[in-house]
Amino acid sequence: MNIDFMKGVIVPIVTPIDENEKVDEAAMRAQTEYVITHGMHGILAFGSNGEFFQAEEDEMERTLEIIIDQTRNRVPVYFGIGAINTNKCIRLAKMAVAKGANAISVLQPMFLKPSTRELFNHFKTIAEAIPETPMLIYNNPGRVGYGLTADFVDKLAHEVPNIVGMKDTSGDITLTEECIRRTRDIDFKVFGGKDTLLYASLCVGAAGGVCTAGNFMPELIGAVYEKYVAGDLKGSLEAQFKLNPVRLSMDLVPFPNAAKDMIRLQGRDAGVPYLPGLPTEEGPQLEAMRKAMKEAGLI
Repeated sequence: MNIDFMKGVIVPIVTPIDENEKVDEAAMRAQTEYVITHGMHGILAFGSNGEFFQAEEDEMERTLEIIIDQTRNRVPVYFGIGAINTNKCIRLAKMAVAKGANAISVLQPMFLKPSTRELFNHFKTIAEAIPETPMLIYNNPGRVGYGLTADFVDKLAHEVPNIVGMKDTSGDITLTEECIRRTRDIDFKVFGGKDTLLYASLCVGAAGGVCTAGNFMPELIGAVYEKYVAGDLKGSLEAQFKLNPVRLSMDLVPFPNAAKDMIRLQGRDAGVPYLPGLPTEEGPQLEAMRKAMKEAGLI
């Protein structure tokens, strides 16, 4: 299985929707074009900032069709799956493959607290349903309530052939490093999941990052990766330091509204959040984000 394409900065692209919670095709195409032409190395449809937990299945399918059509094979397209039910995950995975996704990413089930045996079976069963398609596992303990251990990742990586990588959003660099160390004997791609830790993740051997910042500062987050692989470690770190205040300012508003807020601050169309989310109103939070963006030269 060729997974050489799995590298660089992958953007969990926002899903522009209208007031009826239907994808805005023009805005979706524009956002897809924006991230590609500004240097992103891949697109993740329905990652966390794509609001996978809100979208109906038919809208997910339609959105993926739009993204793949607009991308025109210029960058790989990944499809994010975060359903609790294993069979629903399989249904979404098969749909994504049929529509032309290059790979899928599967989050551990939220709300539940599965045993190790149940969780292993969950990931393995999904992967076996699409045996010719690369699959990433997505570790996000902050949102799910529990995390994946290095032992668990090691076992999955070595026992399920098409589970070929992971996104680690734990923020625990030791965990990221251990997952990389333990899978060095196979072609297993570990991506950092925290924008603020992209440089650190690359330093311990990550293949890249899945970074929300690619939606509104793709050139800056891209520079962290491009400068690092070119050997310009100082330049890479400086790019990381420049983007961190912008990324940290997003924590002032409820997740996941900030990414669409920042796109709007740039004068582009991001649509509205799915309810109950609301666009951030003028006030100290939005002003702090505007200030951080101005200081970084983004607006």
